[in-house]
Order: sequence, then C-alpha cells, then structure tokens
Amino acid sequence: MNRTLERLSAPAIAGLGLPQSILHFYDVVISFDHGDNKCWIVSTGWPEQDRARRSERARRRADEFAALLAGPKAPQKGCPSKAGAWRSNFSREGYIAAVQRVIDLILAGDVFQTNIAQRFSTRLPTSFDPLAFYCQLRSLNPAPFAALLRWGKLTIASSSPERFLKLEGRQVETRPIKGTIARSPDSKEDHRRAAVLLASEKDHAENTMIVDLLRNDLSRVCTAHSVEVPALCNLESYASVHHLVSIVMGELAGEEDAVSLLRVCFPGGSITGAPKLRSMEIITEIERIAREVYCGAIGFIGFNGHMDTSIAIRTVTIDGDLAVFHAGSGITALSEPKAEYEEVLAKAERIFNAFGSEPAGAF
Repeated sequence: MNRTLERLSAPAIAGLGLPQSILHFYDVVISFDHGDNKCWIVSTGWPEQDRARRSERARRRADEFAALLAGPKAPQKGCPSKAGAWRSNFSREGYIAAVQRVIDLILAGDVFQTNIAQRFSTRLPTSFDPLAFYCQLRSLNPAPFAALLRWGKLTIASSSPERFLKLEGRQVETRPIKGTIARSPDSKEDHRRAAVLLASEKDHAENTMIVDLLRNDLSRVCTAHSVEVPALCNLESYASVHHLVSIVMGELAGEEDAVSLLRVCFPGGSITGAPKLRSMEIITEIERIAREVYCGAIGFIGFNGHMDTSIAIRTVTIDGDLAVFHAGSGITALSEPKAEYEEVLAKAERIFNAFGSEPAGAF
C-alpha cells in the first residue's frame, strides 16, 4: 500500500504476492467484554435499504447468531503441530552488517532513524491448525490488539501490542512503540532491565524522533494547535519485552475523516523511520523482500466514523503450508549492531515458541 501512496520502487523479491489490502463489510458484529463477561450482538440490517426490510433483516440475522452462540461449543483445539526448520532473509552477520550500513547512512545525514526487519519463514506440516496456533500465540504473548483473520488458505494471526490510529468522534490518538528490552524471569533482574530502558539515551531518542514525525503527520489533518503529547516514553511491559510507549493526540479537522487520516499517516512512523519516505527507500533496498502484512494495519471503521487500528507487528502470515513473520529494530546513530540483532530475537521469541521452536536455533 505504501507504494500506492508514495512513489517507491518495488522490492527485489515480491514475497507471497498478497493483495495490498483486504476489506470486508460486516453486517453483524459479536462484541465480547471479557472483563465483565458480557456479549453483544450488533446487527445492522444491511444491505437492505427499505426501513422495514432492514429492521426485519437485522432481527433475523441477530437471531441466527444468538442461536449459534447458544448451540454446542466447538471442540477445543490442542497445540498446533510443530513447524519445520526456519529460514531468514539475513544471517546473523548479514543483519549486523545491515544495521551498520544504516548507522553509516545516519552519520552521512541521509536519515535520523530507520527500522530494519528480518523475515522468518518455515514450511508447516499438513496437520498444522492455524486456529490452534493462534490460541497458543495468545496464551504465550497476550496483546491488546490480538487478531485472527482467515480467508481460505490465508490466515493472519497477530499479537500486536501497538495502536496505529484511533478515531473516536473527532479525537485522534496514536501510540508509537520505540524502545525495547528483553524481560527476565528473575523479578529483581526484570526490574533492573526496565530501569535500564527508562534511562536509555538511545531508546528515548528513538522514541522522541518518531513522536515528532507523528506530530507532523497528524498536524496535516488536525485542527491548528490541537496536536499534543500527553505521554512520552512511558514504560509498558509485555510477556517477553518491556517497551517505551508514547501517546500523540489531536482533533481531526472538520473536512477530514478516517480515510484521509489513514492516507496521511500510513505506514506508521514507528516501523519506517524519519524522514519516512527516505527510510522506506532504505528499507526496500536493504531488506529486498516485500513486507506485505508486516507493519501494515489491522482494524475497523464503523458506521459512525469511529476507527481503531493496530500496526501489524508480532504478526504471522500463513499461506497454505508456508508461515512467514518479521521482527525488526529501530536503528539510530547510537545503535550497537549486535544489540539490535538481540532485540530482534527478543521480539520474535514468543512467536517462535508458539510454533514449538526456539529462536536461538531457528535459522
């Protein structure tokens, strides 16, 4: 999609050849509140236009889904079959060299920061169950923007922790994640690592640069002087990593809507770099293979214009018997190449674990 919105050359390798976007219209939504153990069925009556017909269809479709929910439970899925051997588009030495190359470009004045990712892939056994895998992933790596999307032989299983864009009324929010450190099972060491991250000059610089980029993006579609940063470099902790997270907010201008907001901000600054366009050119050149789903957006736009989307990180694409996912790191002038490589493995760890693999011997 970024090559539709910007003048960018195609990567050398096309990847899976997936469409640039997949959009669906849902006339019925089942909404669960796991905290209060409640469920709602929202039925719109679409595509009927006549008021009476639309009301009748809404009731009928709601009854259909209520019957499904009241029916027999689906059988519980077991653990997915283990994946085969993993491959990466970078060797360890190759990724470290790629990081050093970006550092050299930064020092030469090309960019301030660029995100470079590894692409991991494996073949799956015929017994592999994508739903069981997703349940395993959710268990090992719970995340606020987890999602499972399925179309025939194509499955997208996401455990993203990162909000891309939220629009509620006229209020816009984005929550960039920049700054990561692996967690420790020892609580004392885990607290020490969190403190190291909070004190890290490199990680604060990484986060602040992207906050500035996103402030600029939002200012293009928000009312004058409405863009603000209510939280900067706050610590958020997940199953395998600690992150630094900021919040950037603004008031959407009267003539703008969810689509124009997406057009201006896509792809997210936290997974490209600053400046965004030059960073995307460097990513295309160095990674060589299309990111496709990775670092795109997953979410919804409602009838009322409300939108909420995630950035598709910690996200697996399963196409038939092939599974693919990426993990990356934000490179700045203060980056240490070997540490960036270890950060990639820390982010990828729980996905490897969900496949029954260990990152240290995965490729």
